[in-house]
Amino acid sequence: MTGKKVLVVDDEPFISRSLTFVLRKNSYEVLEARDGEEALEVIEREKPDLVFLDVMMPKLTGFEVAERIRQNEAYRSMRIVLLTAKGQDSDRERGESVADEYITKPFSPTRILERTRDLLGD
Repeated sequence: MTGKKVLVVDDEPFISRSLTFVLRKNSYEVLEARDGEEALEVIEREKPDLVFLDVMMPKLTGFEVAERIRQNEAYRSMRIVLLTAKGQDSDRERGESVADEYITKPFSPTRILERTRDLLGD
């Protein structure tokens, strides 16, 4: 185990399972949440090193969750990657203002793993 915790937040089971599989296969401890509110609960309890957030989710969007993470001093070192089908410039600008990375769907598992390693220094 790398000892690093990664939270995957997506309401689409296929995406969540795919990310979880790739990350666990590469020795990351993976936590999961299905919506923005559940994500904040898991973040509070587990304090992951990296959070993959789908932008379009029930209850709170990925943008809203990322903004709340960034407002909390305790989470200053937490890395955030937004995952989205929304590739418009305005969405990308908003995402890049609160996240370390903004990746559009579909994405390759190889790219996800590369970005995870880069962001966590592995």
